[in-house]
Amino acid sequence: MRAWRSARAWAVLLATFALALALDLWTKDWAFRTVADRPVTLRYEDVAGNPSYSLPWHAGVRAVPPDLLDFRLVLNHGAVFGIGQGRGALFIAFTVLAVGTALWVFGRHTSSRSHMSHVGLALVLAGGIGNMVDRVSVGAVRDFLHLFPRRELPFGLHWPGGSDEWFPWVFNVADMELIAGMCLLMLAVHLSDRRAARAKAAEGAAPAG
Repeated sequence: MRAWRSARAWAVLLATFALALALDLWTKDWAFRTVADRPVTLRYEDVAGNPSYSLPWHAGVRAVPPDLLDFRLVLNHGAVFGIGQGRGALFIAFTVLAVGTALWVFGRHTSSRSHMSHVGLALVLAGGIGNMVDRVSVGAVRDFLHLFPRRELPFGLHWPGGSDEWFPWVFNVADMELIAGMCLLMLAVHLSDRRAARAKAAEGAAPAG
């Protein structure tokens, strides 16, 4: 049975989506209220289309020592990990298209029991919409997670942007949900292909007659 006809499939999709979206928006709100010395209030008219907008200076918070994770507030006018700065309208349009595509895949190309795919699609939807909510309401995406701060690449190596940190990008929970969702979808496709291959092999090995 196709997923769009299954109440259980819809329940898995919508419950996972709601929890993931709530987690993303809550953590962003929490970070911008607590990480700096005072709560950071953002106004759309100040932030939108203004990549030079400056957040209040703050030292950040060492969340997981030793130098594994910091909380540091950043505004991202691009996509995941800051790709494509200054193209907010394009990313909003792309997100709307991606949401429609994900729902179409859910309804037409997954079965009622494809729960791994449903969770993966829900995470992709939550991550995309979570960042779109920021672009529409704030004018940029709120990021605050910085992996491996103060750890430098060996041998004087640098990333193309000039940074010598192991991981110079600051991200958020929505970015993690997008990546986790894509990984689950790829795993679901791989497992489905393996099951189909085993079924075909068993059919070929079955005795005739």
